[in-house]
Order: sequence, then C-alpha cells, then structure tokens
Amino acid sequence: MMKTFIVFVTLTCSGVFAFAQDNNIYVKGGVNLANISTTNDGRIEDANMLTSFHIGIMGDVPLGKVLALQPALYFTGKGSKTQTGNPSDVSYFKATSNPFYVELPVNLVAKIALPGEGTNIFIGAGPYVAMGVAGKHTVDGKVFGIGFSHKENIDFSNDDPTTFNEQEGAGLGSLRRFDYGVNATAGVQLNNVLFALNYGYGLAKINAVGDDEDDKNKHRVLSFSFGFRL
Repeated sequence: MMKTFIVFVTLTCSGVFAFAQDNNIYVKGGVNLANISTTNDGRIEDANMLTSFHIGIMGDVPLGKVLALQPALYFTGKGSKTQTGNPSDVSYFKATSNPFYVELPVNLVAKIALPGEGTNIFIGAGPYVAMGVAGKHTVDGKVFGIGFSHKENIDFSNDDPTTFNEQEGAGLGSLRRFDYGVNATAGVQLNNVLFALNYGYGLAKINAVGDDEDDKNKHRVLSFSFGFRL
C-alpha cells in the first residue's frame, strides 16, 4: 500500500506541475493550529492546540467561469500538546506530539470575481489523504522539583488504508500511518498572490486501539496560508 501511495504522490506532482505552463501553480506555506479530538462527538480542547507549519505546491485548474479544481501537495504538521501545572510549580508535566505528513488535498472551489485582473475570492471543499513520514514525541517536566525530559521519534504503524475498521501493526505509542478526511477552504487571489484559510477535519483515528465507534482521537487542523504564483 505504501508503494501505491508513493505512485499516487508522483502522479499528483506530475499533474500539478503540468499546470505550471499556464501559470496556474502556486507555492504555498503557512501556519497550522493543530489539535486532536478528545470527546465522543469529535470536539477538541483549546488548551491542547499545537502550532506547526505547512509548505508545498497547489494547482489552480479552471473548470469554467466560476468553478476551479485546486489539487495540492503539502508537507504538513499536525498533533497536539497536553500540560499539567506550570513550569514554576513543584510538579509539572508537558507532552507534545508533532507528526508530519505528506498530504494530498483536492478542493473544488467557486470563485467570485472582484475588480482587478485575476482578483477574486473563493470558497470550497474537498477530501484529503495523507501519509505520516516523520515527527517527534516530547515529554518534559518535574516531580517535586526534580526535572526530566524525553524525546523520541514517532512510530507509525504500516496499516492497510483500505481496512477502515482495523489497524495492522497497532499498538500503544504507535500512530496510524495513513490519515484521511475533508477540508473546507476560503481565501482571496490578488493577481499573483493568494491568502487562504483551511480547516482539515480528520476522519481516521490516529490510533485505532480502543473503541472505533466514537469520534475521539482524530486530527483537526486550522491553517493560514500565503502563496505566490510561479
């Protein structure tokens, strides 16, 4: 399955770059405000938000006067953090999980033209798939004044993404390698530059150990992007 995903990434890159000949390709990057759902209905705890980043390329393919398709390829950070107490306390605990993914979103957007050539606002949605490739777990704090710190690479399970209700290689401390979900996006294009807001709503549990019926343990990522057209 990993080889299939790599082929998919290669084909997507080829397709996105093919649109560069029409000047419809953007280099994009920005800030992620990442979190992981903690309740049965998929809500998050604001205090667990982790700041990360994304960078990559996006194609902008016209499908008429109003609609456009925006496939993209990003290197993007997700995850969350937890904290008990404060650094000034006698006992204090902080844990951060910051996995990085290669992500392929494909959004269908509607555009409303504004005064000025190539200027518009857009809004749309679409699916994404992603594969975990790197990341760190970090734990630090102190107990009765004695400090401790530990950092390790994130271990991704090599699960089969087509088996939605089980995770091959699952275990405590191991994240599901493949993530998928849906996006909502909106922004403005000002000739050769682009500003965008995106919300990624993960549908895959990042660790399938436990109850699969609830909506806990899924990625939620709010992103702010800036891009410029090549």
